[in-house]
Amino acid sequence: MKSAITRGIAVTAALTIALGLAACATETDAASTDADTVSETGTYAKDENTLVMGMVPDQQSVENNFQPLVDYIAAKSGKEVEVIESTNYAALVEAAIAGRIDIGSFSGFTYVAATNGGAGLTPIGVQVTEEGEEPGYESLAVVPAGSDIASIEDMAGHNICFVDPGSTSGYLYPSAELLAAGIDPETDITPVFAGGHDASAQKTAQGVECDAGFAEDAVVEQTGVEQGLFADGDLEVINRVTVPGAPVVMSTNLPQSVQDELLADLQNITIDDIEAEGVDVTDAFRAYFYEMVPVEDSYYDSVRKVCEETGAAQCQP
Repeated sequence: MKSAITRGIAVTAALTIALGLAACATETDAASTDADTVSETGTYAKDENTLVMGMVPDQQSVENNFQPLVDYIAAKSGKEVEVIESTNYAALVEAAIAGRIDIGSFSGFTYVAATNGGAGLTPIGVQVTEEGEEPGYESLAVVPAGSDIASIEDMAGHNICFVDPGSTSGYLYPSAELLAAGIDPETDITPVFAGGHDASAQKTAQGVECDAGFAEDAVVEQTGVEQGLFADGDLEVINRVTVPGAPVVMSTNLPQSVQDELLADLQNITIDDIEAEGVDVTDAFRAYFYEMVPVEDSYYDSVRKVCEETGAAQCQP
């Protein structure tokens, strides 16, 4: 069933970066700093030879899903790309606010929370999986096959799996759906935070810890089955909500020349451009990446609207 509150523009994972990440000093003519490396026109999270890339918890391996993009960025920028995957969304927000990342793969919710907290971030673009496709993905409400739960309204009084309090499709939009059905997502159900889209879908399919749950469409309809987390037919979809695609972002702390180069190197690139750079493209990467489509900050206004409607504390750092 299609959600009545679908309003996002159609569009698509504690951070192991310790917030006390040792600031790297660089030699200058007279002295060295004890803060982030400073260039003539900006600062780096680590040093001018490195781009630190932070990522939200990903339901699939970074190596499969992100390594080709990481390798492409390294090849085009001439810098080492140091990938650090987060284990929860809140720590990535804090790291962005603290200036400890240069680029990142965020969720829409994480991006809004970070910028609300004062992080200087610019969205570079979102990934689409097919030529001509509009950016975006879906948050699915799922139940074990044969469940008596047939709608959002039926979730009251049950154990419900979510991804993480900072997940766009795994918590924020589901919370709005529950509220629209007259269900308080904190008191009228028992929330279970699984930690990832894959875990949320898997626990729901098992029907032990969770009677129903929420996860992104790619996991429910493709990768969860491919990875053997559950079998085809183990889950039934009872609700769909379209959410804005997850952005690749860059820090506005970077030197302007580096920001300009990242925009030029990444916006509108296709899978063919990545391969032409000599990057080894995996089948998993090819399945979810065709092109990087540019977006503006205003693209995430629908996330901000849902933040207002839900009053979610996670919308603020």
